[in-house]
Amino acid sequence: MPEIAGRTDNFLGAGLFTSLFEPSDTFYKMKKTLVLGATDNPSRYAYLAVQRLLHHGHEVVPLGVREGKVEGLDIQHGTPDISGVDTVTLYMRPERQVAYYDYILQTLRPKRIIFNPGTENPELIELAEKQGIEPVEGCTLVMLSIGSY
Repeated sequence: MPEIAGRTDNFLGAGLFTSLFEPSDTFYKMKKTLVLGATDNPSRYAYLAVQRLLHHGHEVVPLGVREGKVEGLDIQHGTPDISGVDTVTLYMRPERQVAYYDYILQTLRPKRIIFNPGTENPELIELAEKQGIEPVEGCTLVMLSIGSY
């Protein structure tokens, strides 16, 4: 085993490297996430988002307009009664989001809404801010990959 700064353990398997990148209660909390615009099409970003959120240990509720399954989860329809949602991540064009405004803002009342590329919506951003909900213009997949989710 190579010696690194007086250490003889496997640098990649223990010590500083892993302590920086392993989840902990203070650094990384699991967030119940509703994926609005979920699909069973594996070539779509909404599908990848469900897959990667699950891989990172988050509880995921896929919500879409068509029936299907993503990673064994049924895609919900309409406005199901769901409690404890921390994050809504959008994969739906702004004009289709309007039908979900009350559901997101009044029923779910998440801590934040992620506006993925192509879903940016100044009207919903303003409404969310007025309700004390944090709007985030970003990419769920990138946020997960760099540890900022």
